Amino acid sequence: MTFTYLKQKKVKNVKKNAITFVIMFLFGAFIFWYFIRDIQISVLIQDFFTINWWWILVAFMCMALYLGLEAVITKIIVNTQSKRFTFKDALRVPLVEQLFNGITPFSSGGQPGQLYVLVQTGVDAGKASSALLMKFIIFQGMIVLNFIMSLIVGFQYIEEKLHYLAIFVIFGFIIHLFVIAILLLIMYWYSFTKKMIDIVIRPVRLFISNDKFVSFKNMIDEKVDNFHQESVKIAKQWKLMFKIIIITFFQLAFYYLIPYFIMLSLGFSKVNIIVVVSLHVLIFMIISLFPIPGGAGGAEYSFEALFKSYITNSTKLVLALIIWRLLTYYLGMILGAIALFIKPDKISKK
Repeated sequence: MTFTYLKQKKVKNVKKNAITFVIMFLFGAFIFWYFIRDIQISVLIQDFFTINWWWILVAFMCMALYLGLEAVITKIIVNTQSKRFTFKDALRVPLVEQLFNGITPFSSGGQPGQLYVLVQTGVDAGKASSALLMKFIIFQGMIVLNFIMSLIVGFQYIEEKLHYLAIFVIFGFIIHLFVIAILLLIMYWYSFTKKMIDIVIRPVRLFISNDKFVSFKNMIDEKVDNFHQESVKIAKQWKLMFKIIIITFFQLAFYYLIPYFIMLSLGFSKVNIIVVVSLHVLIFMIISLFPIPGGAGGAEYSFEALFKSYITNSTKLVLALIIWRLLTYYLGMILGAIALFIKPDKISKK
């Protein structure tokens, strides 16, 4: 009976995710149409055939390296806990992450998607959670660090020309900084954090029954306890953390370079690489605020608003936007859907 229920639930989730997947592609097609609607198709086609595809290949390689280096990070961490974890299985992790980030609001499905793939491979759930936790902490920390550096270069431009986007940028930074602060509090001020959480969730009791509140509180306590225990283990692995930090730096650098190479492919060779990278970092921060899966709509609008001063040809600006979105969003979703159905190699445990 239980097996039948779980099987039915799995089928239902697959159908739901498949529908969302199709909807996001249809919504993306609508967004592309919206940006193309005032442009002459003949001019668009003409500019399309002037694209230098070698630079597009470089942009594609940057995205491939972004995903590949995350696979390397996953393999390095998991290999400290389990034997025979193949690169093929490690590569499935970021690809499935891309898929579930792309079909869930605020990219909330990425972490569970990665956990599912690791457990499916045979990694212990606790150890898989620990590996993902290390990845998450370092990734968030590097995003905040990159953002601070990008503010120095690109924030004045946003403040002067796009004041409303500056608000989103600051708000996005505060959210990411808040996440890092909470993680550090749980790691190093455990007792204080537990007391604060008890105070924060106390008003929830007013809206649900006592039994549900107790269940909710126990669930929160369990997650905080598990996080604290795993984070203490991670904090002791300084050499491993340093290695992951270096790889994550290059991983994000390749991702942030994608618009620069797209601009080169369209003939804009005099652009400042530092400014372009900084603006892409800020876009990355803005996208995280939009509740629609993949930041659809907000991502495209932000790209157009920030880069239109550098890509002065409106037709080429739309082409740049479409190519950028195909590489950084839709490509990952397609590859993730394929990776999800690839049979994993079972590992042996220590």
